[in-house]
Amino acid sequence: MFDWISSFLEGGGAWAIAALMLLENVFPPIPSELVMPLAGFNAARGGTPLWLTILSGTAGSLAGAWLWYLVGRAFGDKRLRRLIARHGRWLTMTPSELDRAQAWFERHGAAAVFFGRLVPTIRTLISIPAGIARMSTRRFLLFSALGSFLWCTFLALAGYWLEGSYEQVSEWLNPASMLIVLGLIGIYLWRVIRWQPDS
Repeated sequence: MFDWISSFLEGGGAWAIAALMLLENVFPPIPSELVMPLAGFNAARGGTPLWLTILSGTAGSLAGAWLWYLVGRAFGDKRLRRLIARHGRWLTMTPSELDRAQAWFERHGAAAVFFGRLVPTIRTLISIPAGIARMSTRRFLLFSALGSFLWCTFLALAGYWLEGSYEQVSEWLNPASMLIVLGLIGIYLWRVIRWQPDS
């Protein structure tokens, strides 16, 4: 995973960063915690400039958030509940979990979108209740962009500052990244196996 992401970033530059961050929001087994630090590494080694790395990551992340926002807005509460009722096991979500996500969003609104973009897993899910609630598109994009920008900046700077230790970091990050992916897949399968519909 480490080698594949690194070579993809080196070959594709800013477009690759944006594409991977978009995919990270759509397909969680590609974690931003690997993409942006590696992009920061490459920036420190003379690749895509750091400022463009951060902006590209933010743009891709925002595009992914907007996609899920549009899904929530298009489906609406009733259709999404029907989808969960029918395919809840594979979505690993129950109507009560949707209720909790919506209640949390209703309590915190814009703050939920902003801080949600800084929390793994929540980063993607927070867009759905925002869309269902028909939060203003401009407001959603503004707070999502701010949260995504901070997240991408933090991760890219971490990679940029560790550039001097690139070889040492790469030795443990490659197996670690594979463990992260396998762990995410394992958690998903566990939730599918243990899934129980609301009584």
